[in-house]
Amino acid sequence: MACPFHQSVDLNPGLLPLDWLLGTWESDEPGEGSFPSINPFRYTETLHFSHVGQPVINFMFNAFHATNKKPLHRECGFIRLQPGTNRVAFIIAQNSGLVEIEEGELAGQQLNLHSHALARTSFAKEPHVQQISRVFQLRPDGKLEQTVSMATDNQPLMQHLHITYHRSS
Repeated sequence: MACPFHQSVDLNPGLLPLDWLLGTWESDEPGEGSFPSINPFRYTETLHFSHVGQPVINFMFNAFHATNKKPLHRECGFIRLQPGTNRVAFIIAQNSGLVEIEEGELAGQQLNLHSHALARTSFAKEPHVQQISRVFQLRPDGKLEQTVSMATDNQPLMQHLHITYHRSS
């Protein structure tokens, strides 16, 4: 019996500019994470971008500690492209209790996103994230690169994560 979530449907034409994201991506080498309030760390990550024929891309990001393989961070959500423009929105829920909307622009095969709205659980760990920016870029070698910068109550916007992926499916 076929799984209803894996039906083959045509990509909504409005998403054609983002079709290069679709599929599963796995980190090549462990990514690097750092921020002044934490010890530097290395992590692996799997990204899954899919669609069900709607004008939305669904995504799930799963990060793991590079050495002990314990789950670290999860994000899931949706990507929307404003019709007739290069404006993109990521709607993201994180397992840390942070929910965000990042908006930005698509330039060829690069996405430049910045936090537009942030919300968190009432008991979220401090210091609170105040701003996030994210860049996805499909490199000429076919690898996907992601850089995430973050600002908190105590720190200005600075690079937090950097990782490169290969397409696994």
